[in-house]
Amino acid sequence: MNADNKPNLIDFQKVALETLSIEQHALQILAEQIDERFTKACEIILQCKGRLVVTGMGKSGHIGRKMAATFSSTGTPSFFMHPGEAGHGDLGMLVRGDVLIAISNSGKSDEIMMLMPLIKHLGVPLITISRDDTGPMPQNADVALTLGEAQEACPLGLAPTSSTTATLALGDALAVTLLEARGFTADDFARSHPAGALGKRLLLHVKHLMHTGDELPKVSPDTPMNQVLYEISDKRLGLTTVVDENDILLGIFTDGDLRRLIDKQQGFDVNLAVSEVMAKNPSTISMEAKAVVALEALHEKKINQFVVVDDAKKVIGVISMHDLINAGVN
Repeated sequence: MNADNKPNLIDFQKVALETLSIEQHALQILAEQIDERFTKACEIILQCKGRLVVTGMGKSGHIGRKMAATFSSTGTPSFFMHPGEAGHGDLGMLVRGDVLIAISNSGKSDEIMMLMPLIKHLGVPLITISRDDTGPMPQNADVALTLGEAQEACPLGLAPTSSTTATLALGDALAVTLLEARGFTADDFARSHPAGALGKRLLLHVKHLMHTGDELPKVSPDTPMNQVLYEISDKRLGLTTVVDENDILLGIFTDGDLRRLIDKQQGFDVNLAVSEVMAKNPSTISMEAKAVVALEALHEKKINQFVVVDDAKKVIGVISMHDLINAGVN
């Protein structure tokens, strides 16, 4: 801001591109730091019997929180410990068997150095992330990961910018490497994200959403149409299954079939047996099928419901497109 408290006239896009260029260069410098220390850090974390604890003050703490969240969601149990609070009781979170990642660009965080005697006493392996390995933190570490000497994007050289970007990238590199080493799969990821879109795609199955029991519309083949219509209306699924005495599927009759029957015959005999007008060999699906597979198949077949059957073709449920969409499957 100038003396009149008005913003300086600058080329916003030029400054943005310069910032990104500086941070991109910081990542190039970081790439040159990946060596046997990175390998050793991964080996220590993979051998961890407890949790991976991440700590850092200020902006490093914000990055640490994100790193811990990424580790946890990719197969490495982790949490963030605030070093200031740790000195006032929260250090009890750290126990034998854990591994500690401590972040400080300078490698001189007073709050973390105050914890060093107890960290050593517990025998917790310490991995540090700092600009270089000259500070007291990396000097006390089992593995000292370094970011390299990169320029901060802040023109004042004060606000952590390039250094936090590099730290975040290094955390991602650790998480992805550990993910691959553990053989972590999309299904594993979904289990830690059950409420997310991926979790619903991979974890929800037809059996979790289908209508069963008293909600399941069923009639015998000799049921007259007036009772068939009552069953369709009462169960509100837009169809009824037609089954034999052992609940083996013989066919279905839908509200769409009813409209077509009325158009074709200009009305119909209410005493007509459903077996005379039911659709034979309807589309079915297994209860073990993934919900997303069911939704895709409904779209492909241009139908609204599947009858769910077991291996013997016994009717065990009905699932509709409405059920799948309401469950957030897409």
